[in-house]
Amino acid sequence: MKSTSRTLAVLVLGLLLGVTLAPNHYVFAEHEEARSLPLPLDELRTFTEVFAKIKSDYVETVDDKQLLDYAIQGMLSGLDPHSSYLSPKDYEDLQVGTTGEFGGLGIEVGMENGFVKVIAPIDDTPASRAGIEAGDLIIRLDDKPVKGLTLDECVAIMRGKPGTEIVLTIVREGTEKPFQITLKRDIIRVKSVKSRMLEEGYGYLRISQFQAHTGDNLIEAIDGLKREAGDQLKGVVLDLRNNPGGVLNAAVAVSDAFLEQGTIVYTEGRASDSELRFNARPQDVLKGAPMVVLVNGGSASASEIVAGALQDQKRAVIMGTKTFGKGSVQTILPLTNNSALKLTTARYYTPSGRSIQAEGITPDITVENVKVGDVVDDGVARLKEADLTRHLANGDAKPKDGEGAGKKGAGPAGEQAPATGEEQLSLARTDYQLYEALNLLKGLNILEQRRR
Repeated sequence: MKSTSRTLAVLVLGLLLGVTLAPNHYVFAEHEEARSLPLPLDELRTFTEVFAKIKSDYVETVDDKQLLDYAIQGMLSGLDPHSSYLSPKDYEDLQVGTTGEFGGLGIEVGMENGFVKVIAPIDDTPASRAGIEAGDLIIRLDDKPVKGLTLDECVAIMRGKPGTEIVLTIVREGTEKPFQITLKRDIIRVKSVKSRMLEEGYGYLRISQFQAHTGDNLIEAIDGLKREAGDQLKGVVLDLRNNPGGVLNAAVAVSDAFLEQGTIVYTEGRASDSELRFNARPQDVLKGAPMVVLVNGGSASASEIVAGALQDQKRAVIMGTKTFGKGSVQTILPLTNNSALKLTTARYYTPSGRSIQAEGITPDITVENVKVGDVVDDGVARLKEADLTRHLANGDAKPKDGEGAGKKGAGPAGEQAPATGEEQLSLARTDYQLYEALNLLKGLNILEQRRR
């Protein structure tokens, strides 16, 4: 046993010193620093004893590689919810995921108190169509309890062949007891940017996830809105609700599109490589047109970078509810066997120096996602001044309604009339937060016009 323990100790020391790692500069530098630190010999001795006991006494034979993989996973999962060991398959899936197409259910997840927590469902996926919500806790996957599984193990169960089904048992705040949702796996093709006109001159931009090409896709979407508005775009609503984040550089590119100068985000960590600062370049694609950014509890990571940058730089009004609060940076460190570490290496800060970690972005205007019902007419006619007997005439020489007003339904200079009350009520019913954002956007535009 002593000989086995010494052999295992040498193996563990080799792993810690990076002997088996590829000559990657970033990883090598980290391990060079580790060489100068004293090794925790007592703890390593305990580790080798546990390893040996499992090898000799566990009820079933365990492969050495599998056991060491478990040890690595345990080290990383004990650090924070976002650090993990990526097997070759997981690493490949991660690389594919950033391009916008991958297999699964369409949810961004993390771990909380041993359960899988939904950070956000992805638009137009089985999860979003089935009604999965940010904040849901998944406690069972089919008949398998989540408690005791790692996040990677849970994700592996949720992935599978497109067309196959899985039953999620969910605990949701506000519900009395757990309930089940059956989902059919599918190929997830994420279109990161969507756009449309809300009203004449007012555009809507929705970013569902930050991918490698999101910045370019955003510019294309804005160009399309400008063409549709006859190059008279009065303002936009940028919707980041339930956006779980993604690629840091994409968040920087999106922020840069609306800023002309100043800091977008900066990061701080222990290693010098983790200290970065990103600054805006001249040219705001909207040329100063007002913006409202919608966020909620499902807006995380890269979404919070954008919201924080636009808020601190006073470029947009942030509306909605408080964001998720993920303010840490994960660096992917490739290893020799085509696996990798996803390691938290830094915290990121907004231009004013705010750390979002575990705090989130507080909106400038809080608007809950309420449901608006139909307006009930009580049948009572309200009197107006014009209804009163012997009311004074207006005294204005302007023509009455419809006289000399030009094209029917047109406003000043032949502009298209604003949305009807029924159209506005329809938006209020389907998406109250967006309805309020549009109203604010129109108010900001009116105020800006009056200042000129």
